[in-house]
Amino acid sequence: MSNPEIEEIPIRDDMIRLGQLLKLANLVEDGVEATELIKNGLVKVNGDIDERRGRQLHAGDTVSVNGQTVRITKDS
Repeated sequence: MSNPEIEEIPIRDDMIRLGQLLKLANLVEDGVEATELIKNGLVKVNGDIDERRGRQLHAGDTVSVNGQTVRITKDS
């Protein structure tokens, strides 16, 4: 089984909330879609399902949804 390509998403601040990251990474169209995916248990943070839209994410965290995975990096 091959690993899916992981796209790196740089952030300016020390953290970003899960709903914001989904929009920034173009994994969802808008906040409503982000909320629905999260509420339905379709979003994984660091390999575990997370149902908190306000979950704080930091550099090194990974988020997976619909077969796509992104990793947060600190913008330098």
